[in-house]
Amino acid sequence: MRLVLALSVGLSLIAGISGQGSGYGDEGCADDQVSFELITGYVYTAPSDMLDSQPGTLMLTDCIETCRANTTCKSINYETGLCVLFSSSAEENAGQLTPSQFPVFTIYVQKNCLPSADLCDAAWSFERVMNHQLDTPIGKSGQVANRQECMELCLSNTDFECRSAMFTEGTGECRLAQMDRHSLAGRPGFEDAQGVHYMEVNCVSDPSRLCLYSRERGKILKTVDAVYQAIASEQDCQDLCNNAPFRCHSYDYNDTGDNVCRLSHHSAGTLTQVEEPYLYIEEATTFQLSACYNVSIACHSGDMTANIRTTSLFDGKIYAKGSPVTCMQDIKDSMDFSITMKYTDLECGVTREGLGGYINEVIIQHHDSIVTSADLGLQLSCEYDLTNKSVSNDVDLSITGEISPSLFEESVVDSPNVVMRVADENGQDTKTAVVGDPLSMVFEILDPESPYEIFVRDLIAVDGATDTELLLIDERGCPTDAAIMGEIRKSPLSNKTLSSKFDAFRFPTSDVVQFRAMITPCLPACEPVVCDVLDYTGQSKAIDSYGRKKRQTNTAIDLFDTPRRVRRAANPEEMLVVQSLKIVDRYGKRKEKDQLEKKTRRLEEDSNSNFFGEKVLDDITEDLLGADCLDKTSMITGAVVFLLAQLIIVIMFALIWRKNQKGKDKSLSSLDSSRTDSLSYMYDAGFARRVQ
Repeated sequence: MRLVLALSVGLSLIAGISGQGSGYGDEGCADDQVSFELITGYVYTAPSDMLDSQPGTLMLTDCIETCRANTTCKSINYETGLCVLFSSSAEENAGQLTPSQFPVFTIYVQKNCLPSADLCDAAWSFERVMNHQLDTPIGKSGQVANRQECMELCLSNTDFECRSAMFTEGTGECRLAQMDRHSLAGRPGFEDAQGVHYMEVNCVSDPSRLCLYSRERGKILKTVDAVYQAIASEQDCQDLCNNAPFRCHSYDYNDTGDNVCRLSHHSAGTLTQVEEPYLYIEEATTFQLSACYNVSIACHSGDMTANIRTTSLFDGKIYAKGSPVTCMQDIKDSMDFSITMKYTDLECGVTREGLGGYINEVIIQHHDSIVTSADLGLQLSCEYDLTNKSVSNDVDLSITGEISPSLFEESVVDSPNVVMRVADENGQDTKTAVVGDPLSMVFEILDPESPYEIFVRDLIAVDGATDTELLLIDERGCPTDAAIMGEIRKSPLSNKTLSSKFDAFRFPTSDVVQFRAMITPCLPACEPVVCDVLDYTGQSKAIDSYGRKKRQTNTAIDLFDTPRRVRRAANPEEMLVVQSLKIVDRYGKRKEKDQLEKKTRRLEEDSNSNFFGEKVLDDITEDLLGADCLDKTSMITGAVVFLLAQLIIVIMFALIWRKNQKGKDKSLSSLDSSRTDSLSYMYDAGFARRVQ
């Protein structure tokens, strides 16, 4: 079975000039001072100094430990499936370190000697990127003799946790920072800087209690740090990443072989300097770490405080689930934040449960207006004895069973006939979705013979409860936030169809999202507009979007009455299309199921005193086992059937009682006959014969 992706494994054997000198890997370095630094995308070429070549090495850490155990080893080249050891290093022979980024990138690892290396128990201490720097506030700076001393300052610094250091050749300036590329993920700021060495620490105390991953579809890394075989599930692969001996930031599963799990310390944000680091495969998926959270709760006599620490800068809000407006904290660019909720504050909705127990639900929302799959739901609890309690992380990122259908409407307009619809990842129309589901907004001319093409602008999402608006595609036809909705693309199957991919989201105050867009037909073809957007690495790039045709000089009236923004409205040939979609909250679905289970327990208790209790209980239990939740129609139907059953029982007992009253003056035999007749009537009427 083919288990790993291995391309161009011979790159490490390219001929070069043999190096001389000692460098940082001297034999005089004490064992507890031996450390390693990585340089991604470079290869060391010194074949005469090669100590060993080990094909089949599937772990970067194994390759590093082999070099650590060999006192003559000073550096290694690593690709997935190949480890090459050298007796010299680029510290002595800088000219023999050259880029190796295409078709597959190599990781160069160099042994060095750091007195503070014992402070870092990770496989390597630093990853270095040459001629780059990070635009971030500097916590401490000073002059040092060389790059090694700058690394020493970062590891031994006690004023703050040093996550990165930047050393400038020529001036000897060393700058220490609390941020690194991971904590600034998705933000611009990692840039070229000639003569500057950016060094990122691998041994920092990141939160790890609860980690959320995003899906990057259609690509996997060419080189990874670790390959595991016979892994039973994607969740097991994720657990390996969470507990890896390095700072794991991405993984893929089942893409390079059955049950194969591959881990990497890299993510899209740490590979911007490498040419083509990904292999593009339509069916493949890379799971990339969004953030990890540590949540603790402080319980006081009159309130509870939730304290959250994250691995990346958070810019959003945290609020009580039932009160997203009145019990909310705005957070700006922070990795540590909190929310306090008083037990007696009605706006925060803290619920008392049992004697001295208090619970509430909070949402950590990254976007200012909408709930996305990157958001987190937590259930917090405190007891009246005021002792600290652990937080129950109540987030569910997987949905099983059928999703209940909901209201689905579409607007069809004439000349030409255009429809806006929502499709799932399989291209099927969908009536409802779960937050985070991959969807597409499709705009389509229904008549395949139509001479027109179409373009889209002013696509907005509207909250079904408060009419709050979020602009997705602006008046030029460009996406306002590519992380929420991408550019408008033309279908490869038909020029009559446009689409834009997005992940399902919802507003905090409603589960119904209405989409509105302006559609303009054009002849003979629509021309795309060039948009500047930020990609997933935080870098700006130009993309084509079929959101509008060439600029026209005529103006139009405003179709949307809103004081928050001014829109160009429809030209006479333009049309408005509307679509509504129900978005199910992952966090709310489980709560509905819990409520249904409580109702089932109550019915089970009542079933001992009526004829129909067991049948109703069996029906509801079967529904619970078959799906995550019942739709509204099923619940209403079940309630009606149950009430009718109880009504029939009351009527039957009333008939029995009346006949008993009439038979008081009759003989005992007559009374027995009457009762027998009454029971016979009930059985004949269709009741199951059972002994009470």
